[in-house]
Amino acid sequence: MLETVKIAIVGSGPAGLSAAGRAAARGISHVLLEKTDHLSDTIFKYQRGKYIMATPDQLPVRSDIKFEAGSRESIIDQWDVDADSLKLNVKLNSDVSAIEGSVGDFRLTLTNGQIINAEFLVLAVGVQGNPNKLKNPGTDQPWVQYQLDDPKEYYDENIIVIGGGDAGIENALGLADPEQGNVVTLLQRSDGFPRSKEANVQALYAARDSGRLDFITEASLIRLEQGGSGESLWVAVVDTKDGEARLPCDRIIARLGAAPPRKFVEAAGVEFTGPDREAFPVLTPQYESTVPGLYIIGALAGFPLIKHCMNQGHDVVEFIAGNTELQPPDTPLLEELFREAPQERSVDDWLTFIRDRVDVLTDVSLLQMREFLLSSTIHYKKPGELVVKKNDIGSSIFAIVDGSVAVEVDDKDKRKTVPIPSGNIFGELGLISGRRRTATVRAAEPTMLLEIPRNATLKLMASVPGVRRRMDRISTERQVGQIFGQLLPREGINLIIDQAELLHFKAGEALINEGERSTDIYIIRSGSVVVEKHIGGKDVFLSYVLAGNYVGEMALFYNGLRTATVRAAIKSDVVRLPGEIFERLLSENPTLYKSVERLVADRRKLNDYIEAKRESFSSVVDMHTSVARFLLEEQGLSEATDALVIDETLCVGCDNCEKACADAHEGISRLDREAGNSYAYIHVPTSCRHCEHPHCMTDCPPDAIHRGPDGEVFIDEKCIGCGNCQRYCPYGVIQMEAVPPKKPGLLSWLAFGIGPGPGQPDKDWISNHRKGDDDAPKKAVKCDMCAGIKGGPACVRACPTGAANRVSPDDYLSLAGEGSD
Repeated sequence: MLETVKIAIVGSGPAGLSAAGRAAARGISHVLLEKTDHLSDTIFKYQRGKYIMATPDQLPVRSDIKFEAGSRESIIDQWDVDADSLKLNVKLNSDVSAIEGSVGDFRLTLTNGQIINAEFLVLAVGVQGNPNKLKNPGTDQPWVQYQLDDPKEYYDENIIVIGGGDAGIENALGLADPEQGNVVTLLQRSDGFPRSKEANVQALYAARDSGRLDFITEASLIRLEQGGSGESLWVAVVDTKDGEARLPCDRIIARLGAAPPRKFVEAAGVEFTGPDREAFPVLTPQYESTVPGLYIIGALAGFPLIKHCMNQGHDVVEFIAGNTELQPPDTPLLEELFREAPQERSVDDWLTFIRDRVDVLTDVSLLQMREFLLSSTIHYKKPGELVVKKNDIGSSIFAIVDGSVAVEVDDKDKRKTVPIPSGNIFGELGLISGRRRTATVRAAEPTMLLEIPRNATLKLMASVPGVRRRMDRISTERQVGQIFGQLLPREGINLIIDQAELLHFKAGEALINEGERSTDIYIIRSGSVVVEKHIGGKDVFLSYVLAGNYVGEMALFYNGLRTATVRAAIKSDVVRLPGEIFERLLSENPTLYKSVERLVADRRKLNDYIEAKRESFSSVVDMHTSVARFLLEEQGLSEATDALVIDETLCVGCDNCEKACADAHEGISRLDREAGNSYAYIHVPTSCRHCEHPHCMTDCPPDAIHRGPDGEVFIDEKCIGCGNCQRYCPYGVIQMEAVPPKKPGLLSWLAFGIGPGPGQPDKDWISNHRKGDDDAPKKAVKCDMCAGIKGGPACVRACPTGAANRVSPDDYLSLAGEGSD
């Protein structure tokens, strides 16, 4: 049986259904092919009762099919009504097995033998039929599933949901109904939820805070194994930031995303942006593939949000019908982005120009380009104009669209620079390691820069493997060049990079073991490591090494013998450089040999100190090592940049630190001296640590949390009091407080006893002195390192005995050493 139409649409999800609706409204002959027995299988497979959001909020819907936020069931019912009223030509149970031809003459073969001829073909098949699956040991069990139809079916089970996207969060929330008695834990690989909707993330935190479920970030499944206790016969062994955890497990719900049905699409002649399984098809701004007349829309094009899908369905039919004037809804916003550009180009031309010019964006589709550019900034710099300054805080990356920049490599001679030409990026080390900018960069000529914020970059790296691959290569090249660039010839650096290997280490895992033989060198890409030496039956803490530095070079001068153990202080990424290549380069380069030899001599001083104290190990070493481990591991200071610590041998408990803090900050103290933990003579009170990657910044709706020029993390006046930062902070250092009424001056208190005195007023005084109509809203408050206050942190200045100190990780070891003399 042969049927001929102008447009054949494969897949009846939001994109395909919207395309059919537009074709019907225009009176264009069409057929909508759906392989199941119902419309929109994507929505149909959502869990029962799921509330579907209509995001992005600012994007209007262009479609003849109605869509607004609502339950799964209400949306399916509405779409069925619209399909009937528009008289769509729908063929259910029609699975396409083969596609042949080109524009004007497409031939579609169905599995039932029917043939469809069409002038144009629209693929809207989605990706849900091709989910990414677990490959860990033990995950072939029947209770490991990749779809959740009805969360109400499961009772009294230990359920682990893997994946922190919208689907994973919604599944976890649905399973965590207290009446069902499930113990639900969600595992998320990253340290936040950058790819999920804000409302879902807030609901997840609210559920965690109320005890309905738990989640672990920076965690991944290692294996499933038998050996559970009680009724749970299986255990999930999980890699967390702090080491391995064992969770009882009756069921796994893995929501790991999906990949395009590449084999089916490529068989039709469509080319993809790269070789990776998750790569997307090459498309024009009008969604036309490399096969003329074959259009691809929806999730298969890289846009899974329903609004995007429906708009694309509407627009693709308009394009086919000859509407060349139609512009995507985001075009005015992108036009504004390029308004000050020295050249005049259309938005589409700019997108193509940037992608073709910037190497790291090669595999990014034009549709994805539109999405991340909306959150990016264009800078136009004059020659010599500053772009970033060394030691500034920043985690965005810069792409050089046109022109070039000069990187200053000598603090004493600003004229010594290294050029970075157009097409390259810089700033990636801050993105990866969370450290300050490592160099000052200026425009070398009139330059156009694209600044991409951290979250947009991370999302791009997660969704486009080619971007991640190129970023890894660039960051490795830059770190090797930064450390050895002035000593090694270019060909030597290239040789090292070609053999470099990116490795991941869990907290406490050893990169190097004392006594083994190896000459590999490790660059700390992100995280941090501790160096220990085994002496007298004890592991003696030697040093703390931050991201951007390297370890392992000492073995080059000890015939390959490792003289110390190096462990990850927190989960860390490192770059392994093969030792045999370094040995050869050292033998060929006397300057490099002497430079590394000098570094080894400096590090050996600490070893010599330990050896000299051998007779007093029972006191010095025990105290030295225990205090350092307490600070780095137990108190979470390994990710801090500035933290308050108190020497309890000097502290007299006067609370002047708390009072001074309150008086410097509108009557609200940002620290709690008595709270926190103590070990030996070191006390870590509850006060902000100004983390390398601040957890509090993860989801701030008004973007009120920032880093200051000195590294302080502060909250500005845009705070709306939502409490997200308080929930994200793992150290409990953020409070939700209302500013108390203004106190009388200190002299009034001293002379006449008027007012509550120094420090934060008590609740009774606040209640008695707050006016009836003065209902001050609660907002987030935390330590800001007394930024802008002369003399520095008030808590340190107010301490009469010198017990309070603010320190960075580099100072921990010296602090411990001073206390143990």
